This record gives sequence, C-alpha cells and structure tokens, in this order.
Amino acid sequence: MKQEAIVAGKVALVGAGPGDPDLITLRGIECLEQADLVFYDVSARSVIDDHHFPLAKKIRRVVLSDSAEESACGREDLADRLIEAAEQGLFAVYLASGDSMVFGGGASLAKQLRAAGVVVEIVPGVLSALAVACYAEIPITHGLYASAVALVAAGEQVDALGGGPVDFAAMAGFPGTLVISLAGALVSDWVDVLLAAGKPADTPAAVVGRCSLPGQTTVRGTLATVPEVLAGGQVESPAVVVVGQVADLAPAASWFVSRPLFGKRIMVTRPREQAGDLAERLRDLGAEVLWQPAIEIVDPPDFGPLDRALADLQRYDWIVFSSVNGVKYFVDRLFARGGDIRRLGYSRIAAVGATTAEALGQYHVQVDRIPEYFRAEALADALVSEARGRRFLLVRASRGRQVLSERLSAAGADVHQVVAYTSRDVVEADPAVLESLDSGAVDWITVTSSAIAQALVRLFGERLRKTRLASISPITSQTLRELGFEPAVEASEYTAEGLLAAIVEGEAGSQG
Repeated sequence: MKQEAIVAGKVALVGAGPGDPDLITLRGIECLEQADLVFYDVSARSVIDDHHFPLAKKIRRVVLSDSAEESACGREDLADRLIEAAEQGLFAVYLASGDSMVFGGGASLAKQLRAAGVVVEIVPGVLSALAVACYAEIPITHGLYASAVALVAAGEQVDALGGGPVDFAAMAGFPGTLVISLAGALVSDWVDVLLAAGKPADTPAAVVGRCSLPGQTTVRGTLATVPEVLAGGQVESPAVVVVGQVADLAPAASWFVSRPLFGKRIMVTRPREQAGDLAERLRDLGAEVLWQPAIEIVDPPDFGPLDRALADLQRYDWIVFSSVNGVKYFVDRLFARGGDIRRLGYSRIAAVGATTAEALGQYHVQVDRIPEYFRAEALADALVSEARGRRFLLVRASRGRQVLSERLSAAGADVHQVVAYTSRDVVEADPAVLESLDSGAVDWITVTSSAIAQALVRLFGERLRKTRLASISPITSQTLRELGFEPAVEASEYTAEGLLAAIVEGEAGSQG
C-alpha cells in the first residue's frame, strides 16, 4: 500500500556527476532551480558556481567533518535538516557528487526521509567510475576482452558509508573489468590482496585522476605499478583505477586532454552575466575558467537624460550603439516607459561591432552601418561623409573614449551623447583568485576593453606580471602598455572569437 506523506514539503537527492558541472542532468538543474533550500557536498560546489543559481537561494554546505562555518552542517545532521525543511513545506535538494545511490549513502538517507513521511525524488548522476570510459577513452566493456564490469569502492570511503570491507580476494577472479573508486587517502593495500589471490601482476591498469575536470590525468601501467602511481602523487584525487585488458585500449591522449587549451587556467574579467559565451568556448577548448569580473554594470545614476532622449527619438537621423550593454539598457528603458521597437523607425542604426549588431538583431533591429574593423575610429570613418547637418544620438557608458563624438562633431554633425548605463570598477578580488595569481597558477587573463584593463591594474597591480594578458584590440593593448603591462597576445579580429584564437595561437607558440 502506498504510504501517504505526512509533511507538505519534498526532498530531492540529486547526483551532480563526476566533476564537470555540465554533466549534471536536466532534471537535476530543474530541481536546483525550483528548490527553496539546497545542501551540497563540497565536491559538488562547481555545479552551484557554474550554473550561478539565484543568489537569493538558501544554500547550505554539507561537510564530512566539523566546520566553523555557520552555513555548514555535518553529514550526520543532513537527514534531520532535510526532514526539518520538508516539515516547513519547503522543497529541499541534496546535491551529491557522482550519484547519491552509488557509493553515496543515498539509500540510507532516502529510507530515513520516507520513515518521516517525506516525499523523496532521486535524480541519477554520472559516476566517475563510468565517466572514465568516455573522458579517458577506456572502454570498460569490450566484445573481445570484457563483457562485465565490477564497480568497487576502496579506501576510506568504505568505512564512511558504513559498509563492510570489500572482498578483493574474490574480486581477483572476476571475469571482466574492475573499476575501483578511491576516496580519501589513496590507499593501495587492496592491490596486494588481488596479487596474493592470483590476479596477474602484469594485468593492464590505468589510474585516472580528476576525471572530467581540467586537471584530468591518466597514468597507464599494470596492476603491480598501481601502488607506485598512487604513492607518487602522479594523479590527484578523486581517482579511479581501471584494472583489466581494456586499459591497454586507451589512446595515448584522449579527446578530452587533446584540446588546445586543456589544463590551462584562464581568468574571465567581463561581468559574469555577459561572459557566458566566452567562458563556454574556453571550456570547449579545454580550459578551466576563473571568474573575476573587473567591472560591474549598473543603472545610470539618473535616467533623466536617457528618458528625454527616448521621448525625442524622432529628431535623430542616426542612433549609434557602441556596446551590447548600451543596447540592453536602452531597449529595456524604452520598454519600461511603455514604448516599443517601432520608436527606432525614424532613425538609421549604427553599431561598433558584430556582437552589438547581434544584440540589436535580437530585437529584430536591422543595423544600417557596421565598420569593417570593430572600433570607434572605423565607425567614424564610415559615417563622417554624411555627418554634416545630421543629428546623431550616441548611446554609451558612463565612461569611455570620446573619439567617435569628436570626429562626428568635427565633420559638422549635431552630436548628442546619452549615458545608458554605469560601468564601475570591482574594488575587491575573490580571495581564491588572488591565491591562484600569487602562486602563478593563472595562465591567461582576458582583457576585453580599456576600462577592464584599467580596472585590472587597480585590482591586481604587480600580480598581473605573474600571468599572460590577452588583449582584444589595439586600443586595449595601448591602454595596457600605458599602464606598464605588455599583452602577450592581441586579437586580430576584435571579438571574443578573435581573442580565443589569439590565446590558442599564443599557447601553441609557447609550447613550441
């Protein structure tokens, strides 16, 4: 008979996957978006950070030991906290690394929740033990060598879950592949047991550390060499050991580690909400992305000038947008005042770059003029011939270069500039980013505007000499040089894609 819930809330146990935040399931994302309260393992933190769920979300961290942090709770308290949340009518999520039901203690947790009358949903996750098949290209089953797989937990994790010791002596005769997940200390006593029970010492083996993460490492050898690999620190935890003939079938370098920016740590300095595409492309190329916005974009201190311009759009022959932010704030304010995109029908439209033109295109606005080179000087060159006697509205940030306004005014245009948004420096860096910079662990910093260049120098100063700076344009490079910093590379096309291409080329050149 189906047990009726006696509390109003609900709990979901969600598997976060092996480490790459993109490997969480769509249902897992939905649960996190809908949750009132989220508990998560430290090792699953990247999912929270990368998908940047609303800051208003109540987050609690689950830790395996005592913590002085007010927001942390121990695993022994987890069931009580989840039950308490459900009794308050909340939807609570526990985000576990891997899959909560495999090596995760999820079955015991679900039993406790159900006993308290809580409705439970269990969302699967990708296990590291299975992800190695794809990310290290080790086919853990194979028609010729292995038609069965044993998933085994070894090390401190066994005791942490309350399970008994693994019978590795019996595992020695298993007719297939052993995929052994290690947690805590990388102990290898189990290798001696396998060898003593008759498992051949020359059985192929591969140790994969940090599977699906930028630091993934694979060391191939034999069962007899596994202890040396684990003791020598050649791979980082979490680690998985694959034992069986299939370990010999892996290529020297998998697709995952062969990407051009694999293992490189790159700092993205645009505001987070505007740098998603750049960060995604960097990850596609194998990089680890550090988020450290150098500037933040907020409302102008006074919407009055913009409102007056919006009320009088019919007087302008040209409206010029110099950035995606300008498009967004201009159109959002137009809509907020009850207008619609038809108000732009009196004017011709110009944009400094392709991304700005694309932002206008999202509102079905056709750009009449875009320069061949995405910089203000090039747009000025394209407009000066018809500037005399024409009225121009320049939609801009609170700070920036005046070259376009000066060139058009000199050519006889009536130029009106209006601030659509405020760009201001971030004054405090993430401590983790500072630590990475100080240790020399940041390979590249993206510098995508002169304002960002100036903000970075104020934020990090001489620390910037411990990494390489990638400039998006000659103007940005000039600003860096004036500040005393030489860019390592400069994009030949002044776009995010051009910047990526410059970094890839620079990285290839450094490897020589």
